[in-house]
Amino acid sequence: MFRDRLDRAWLQLLALAIATLAASLLLPSRWLVDAAALLLALAKGRVIVLDFLSLRDAPALWRGLLTTWLAALVALAGLAVAIRALI
Repeated sequence: MFRDRLDRAWLQLLALAIATLAASLLLPSRWLVDAAALLLALAKGRVIVLDFLSLRDAPALWRGLLTTWLAALVALAGLAVAIRALI
C-alpha cells in the first residue's frame, strides 16, 4: 500500500498534527491541552528522528541519545508549562 517508509512517516506526522488540533479544540482544561500537545510533539519528533533522519537502522546508542534529547526537551517544556500555571 505504501511505497516506502517516508510515505508512512508523512501520514503519521499528518495524523499527529490533526490529533494536536483536535486536542486543542476538544479538551476542557488548558493544562490537558498542553500535556497532550507535548506528548504528541514527542511522538512527532520520534517519527522524524527515526524515519526522516534515517536512524531506524543506526546503532542503538544514537537512537537512544536522540530520543533522550527529545524527551528532555519535552520535559523542560512541561516544566515551563507547570511554572506558568503556578504563576
